[in-house]
Amino acid sequence: MKHLLSATLFSVAIMAGCTKPADKEIVNLPRATTDEAIETAIDSFIVATQTVPTAPDSIEVHSVMIIKHGQVVAEHWYNGQAADIPHEMYSVSKTFTAVAVGMAIEEGKFALNDKVISFFPDKQPEDISDNLAAMTVRDLLTMTCGHDTEAHLTPGTEAYEQAMKDPNSIDVVKFWLAWPVDHKPGEYYLYNSWGTYMLSAIIQKTTGEKLVDYLTPRLFEPLHINNHFWAEQSGITMGGGGLRITTEDMGKLGQLFLQNGKWNGKQLVSAEWLKEMSSYQVPSAPSGTRFEDVQAGITSNNEDWIQGYGYQMWRGQHNTFRADGFAGQYIIVCPEKDAVIVLTTMSSVYQQYMSLIWKYLLPAL
Repeated sequence: MKHLLSATLFSVAIMAGCTKPADKEIVNLPRATTDEAIETAIDSFIVATQTVPTAPDSIEVHSVMIIKHGQVVAEHWYNGQAADIPHEMYSVSKTFTAVAVGMAIEEGKFALNDKVISFFPDKQPEDISDNLAAMTVRDLLTMTCGHDTEAHLTPGTEAYEQAMKDPNSIDVVKFWLAWPVDHKPGEYYLYNSWGTYMLSAIIQKTTGEKLVDYLTPRLFEPLHINNHFWAEQSGITMGGGGLRITTEDMGKLGQLFLQNGKWNGKQLVSAEWLKEMSSYQVPSAPSGTRFEDVQAGITSNNEDWIQGYGYQMWRGQHNTFRADGFAGQYIIVCPEKDAVIVLTTMSSVYQQYMSLIWKYLLPAL
């Protein structure tokens, strides 16, 4: 159901190089007095996750952090993880990319409705379809670029074998632009990690900086997100995945949303942009699932992946929204509670896990 793309460019690209910042002072969120009710809820939650069968379905929680009214009220690490160990974010990376897009738009680097092909005149296919020509930055943000299937390399082909040997041998932008756009952009939702890579490529093209370098002075440094790594593919920050940060730093991004983009008295990101990111923009289906394949009986009352999609963020039950990564990496923002729930996990179940969050953690906030 989720974002593991076993036979695609993404699965081989993650082996590419990373960017690591110089060591800097770690500045954490403020701490509050331990909340016993929340601690009890976390204990019950952890016990509940351990009742899931160990094979083939399991939930291995790596960390839980609860932030309420801007202060950390509970924090725990499990299974060999620790506060200072950056965790693989998978598609939580996408939300950081979307924040960067909003910043670049605010700076006048490009516009939401700019056409994707306009940024890459030297990488366009020989025949540009009407659908490709119509595709915009917004379509990339909402996963409605018009592809019927996500761009991928076919195992066994010469191109695939070459990519396995050297991921950087593939010009991803050129490959992606050549992929058939079967649907009118803006009308067909298909979870598309390489669409997010294209957003990263657009930022690099228009600002002259890689995504990770663009975000460093604008977001990472003000939030003191200093212990991070971000994988690259063919000289471009992955965008759709490959980011590693700590649980604490995940919480900082969630708190930034609650504070409408303001941090230490400075407006880092437009409040309106964060509102657009976290609002319902298009209908959604579980990633890896087509609309027509959504099972009967799944409704917005029992499934968190059909609540709607914003700009690289998912809407959730209980008027929540979240950054969401493969295997259970979550930054769940709960505006009505003025709270953020942060989880890092290695899980093979999704809605079952999310239902435990709603059952045990949300009521304690």
